[in-house]
Amino acid sequence: MAACSLLVGCSSIGVRSPTASANLGPTKGNQTAGAVTFVQHGEKVVVDARVSGLTPGQHGFHIHEKGDCTAPDAASAGGHFNPHTQPHAGPDDVHRHAGDLGNLTADANGLAVYHAEVSGLTLDTGADSIIGRAVIVHANPDDLRTQPAGNAGPRLACGLISKGKDRWF
Repeated sequence: MAACSLLVGCSSIGVRSPTASANLGPTKGNQTAGAVTFVQHGEKVVVDARVSGLTPGQHGFHIHEKGDCTAPDAASAGGHFNPHTQPHAGPDDVHRHAGDLGNLTADANGLAVYHAEVSGLTLDTGADSIIGRAVIVHANPDDLRTQPAGNAGPRLACGLISKGKDRWF
């Protein structure tokens, strides 16, 4: 009986969870910066972000299609990551861009902390992979409905999403 319990307890050891991260750098004329981590947990990706240099309030937060932050305004990152040609919407909507993460909310000191479990993304290979794409913080709130990008305004920060080391649990 003890051996059976031991085996059941060990069955979860050795589960691989792919990870990725992005360091956010400010676009020209801005001071927004931060870090975003991504961890694959089954069918969802856990997204954690810490962003500073924002005005208090909400700011659109999206994964964009191209991993290119070279343009001064980050326009080189392209539009929202949308591998299944869905409409723009909120992160909890079934029919949405895969890259629609909603909003960050900055406090009175300009610091935003974000945590969400997001479906429709992967850190592995395939059409839904976000590896090599960019994550963007916008100046305005995402209204979660205006096409094609939620009326979120200029891009304040951009970061390239790079594969990290897998975590073993």
